[in-house]
Amino acid sequence: MDWPRGKFSLLSISCQLFVIFFLQFFYIHFVNNLVYLSAMKQIRFTKEGYDKLKNEYQELLVQRPAAVEDLKKARELGDLSENGYYKAARSKLSFIDNRLQVIKFHLRAAVVVEVVNSKMVGIGSVVTLSDGKKSMTFNIVGDLEADPSQGKLSLLSPIGMAIARKFAGSEIKIETPKGEVTYKIVSVN
Repeated sequence: MDWPRGKFSLLSISCQLFVIFFLQFFYIHFVNNLVYLSAMKQIRFTKEGYDKLKNEYQELLVQRPAAVEDLKKARELGDLSENGYYKAARSKLSFIDNRLQVIKFHLRAAVVVEVVNSKMVGIGSVVTLSDGKKSMTFNIVGDLEADPSQGKLSLLSPIGMAIARKFAGSEIKIETPKGEVTYKIVSVN
């Protein structure tokens, strides 16, 4: 391929690079989000998890004007290239804006799930599992509320998928890195 010569060569290379950058940006930000959105049309939440997310959204909305004001003050200090205050303020505002966008997406796709059958494992259930040696108790929560360190599992986790819609007394098999493990559901509350 021959590159153009003359005074427009740098301009045409810049235009080509811009088009490549724009197409990559478009793909990363829009196509990936569409794939994610189509894969997850609904995001299940417990009532507590949904309320917690709404509260975080409201808190961030309250914090945003102060972050914008900090950024304005930092810009007024002069040279932005070596202004640490400006970089920190810009980073804080970016974090708040990104988090607001993510939470807004989650709230739009949110479905609050009520406990329907307390005898069957579902969102809102407290499940005790035993492998014969030790017992573990898990609270089954919404899709994005999982925190295994606090005993909260979603139905999208390997254990959650195995125990979904099962009853007390059922035996389940879960594939782990150490091999297949069999658990018995001791209780469902």
